[in-house]
Amino acid sequence: MPTVEEDLAGRIARGEEVVLATVVKVNGEPPSHAGAKILLSRAATLAGTLGCSEFDAAALADAAGIADAGTPALRTYRHDLGSIDVYVEPYPAAPTLVVFAATPVAGSLLRWAPELGFRTVLVETRPERLKDAHWPEAITRLADLPGALGSEVYAVHTDHDAEDLVPALETLLTKEPRFIGLVGSRRHTGHHLEALRAKGVSEEVIARIQSPVGLDLGAVTSGEIALSILAGVVAVRRRGRGGWKQESTIG
Repeated sequence: MPTVEEDLAGRIARGEEVVLATVVKVNGEPPSHAGAKILLSRAATLAGTLGCSEFDAAALADAAGIADAGTPALRTYRHDLGSIDVYVEPYPAAPTLVVFAATPVAGSLLRWAPELGFRTVLVETRPERLKDAHWPEAITRLADLPGALGSEVYAVHTDHDAEDLVPALETLLTKEPRFIGLVGSRRHTGHHLEALRAKGVSEEVIARIQSPVGLDLGAVTSGEIALSILAGVVAVRRRGRGGWKQESTIG
């Protein structure tokens, strides 16, 4: 069985949201000890214990509030035999980057995004395109796109020639992404946006779809295009201007 620390490291690596509670002080003689740990989701105990079911239940009751607050807190849990002071730490879920279509641009996005802290999901409904390269496990049906992608979802469709691009965008919009990018000039993507309009998608939502997508780096190669897209995603996430830092400090 993995330790609580090992379980925590694995869940963080997978981008999961978790809460860790650690006993830092024991008062009296409760069934616990300093250093006892429990790992929690919002709804369940995942690993470890604070020493007894009463303490574990109290920590679980606090988990959702701690996760929502996003900052560590000190809690005191009481027992007939004494109490414990517990340091409760939230570990937020990693932002999710959904990449549609197995293309060279997608390959670079999928390799680099995890280094920027993103959990990646590849969606490719044409399984034959996954056979000629070392692609990660992919979702091959739009209906299988997870309902719970997290509170921070960013998405890029990298193939404007995909026949199911419009259904893909419709499915994506239900996930309320913070960013949607569509690779290609408006000459190649405009008819897809018109199709969304025809389906009743509002102008406000369509205006959020960036096409062409990415910061203006003069990108030409697939790697450069992916770099410009990721730079733009980071700028959106961190509310950056996306210009030269030197320019932002002039004056």
